Amino acid sequence: MTTVLNLNGERKSVDVPDEMPLLWVLRDVLGMTGTKFGCGAALCGACTVHVDGKAVRSCLLSIGELGERAVTTIEGIGVTPVGAKVQKAWLDLEVVQCGYCQSGQVMSAAALLAATPRPDDADIDAAMAGNICRCGTYKRIRDAIKLASSERQP
Repeated sequence: MTTVLNLNGERKSVDVPDEMPLLWVLRDVLGMTGTKFGCGAALCGACTVHVDGKAVRSCLLSIGELGERAVTTIEGIGVTPVGAKVQKAWLDLEVVQCGYCQSGQVMSAAALLAATPRPDDADIDAAMAGNICRCGTYKRIRDAIKLASSERQP
């Protein structure tokens, strides 16, 4: 079945079954490999994308459930003001170690800062709780979120 996606500000047509997870549409059909497969059960956060600005796990969201909602991936987050600040903070603080989880981390952090421009530690903990980093870069992630938040100040 042909489905039209609103993806990173562009319309993309894909011919896939309605039950296909968005993750596989992104990676296997559209060749957008920035969104990672981690667990397939929405537990690790590696597959996080934004749907209408909210962080969601693309491994369990079927393309048929998506409808007309806007999808933003790691490939498109850098053009948003918040996403650009998060990515810059990640680079400035050298957050990445192996990097596998980082696209999901960045997407969750950008959604947090879009909703809560000046998060406290509890806000950060709540927003980032579903994102696992096997390298243990959690302190650098927290510091980068705080840096990105401070850079939002005039």
